Amino acid sequence: MLAPFVDRLVAYLVDGLILGAIAMVYTIPLVIYVTSQAVALAGPDGTGDPAAVPGYVASVLISTGVAFVLGTLLSYLYHVEFVLKSGQTPGKRFMKLHIVRLGQLPGQGIGRGDAAKRWGATLGLNLVPFGAYLDGLWQLWDKPYQQCLHDKAAATTVVKVSPVSTAMPGGVFQ
Repeated sequence: MLAPFVDRLVAYLVDGLILGAIAMVYTIPLVIYVTSQAVALAGPDGTGDPAAVPGYVASVLISTGVAFVLGTLLSYLYHVEFVLKSGQTPGKRFMKLHIVRLGQLPGQGIGRGDAAKRWGATLGLNLVPFGAYLDGLWQLWDKPYQQCLHDKAAATTVVKVSPVSTAMPGGVFQ
């Protein structure tokens, strides 16, 4: 059975919460660092030293760059490695969803290349205004596989897997 929109949305939200919690591990120290730099720049009387502004701006830019690189790496590892190992992210596992190549059964895996295509398409669409919404909503009118745009990029779809259907030969799509 193809995964319903609401199940995919809940899985996406669960994955977002997990990734957000992990990102806080490096984001909070970076924010503390940048804030402490701003406080030091202002000085005890709040007037600050104008000559120190370029150094502060550089620290903000470097911190932002570090956060971007770490976030991108974390996203890649999360979405590609989990899918590579089990065909599921933790959110999809929670909702009993499985990513499959078109024409394959759950458990056969989709490969690193296809997992990376899904991730790359999602990343690219997130950089386009309203691209993330279009990507996620695409499945509502896509027929016959209810694919999001990132699914189309890798020739994959998401199916709902129940304990009964995985034990039945060929019964995954029932």
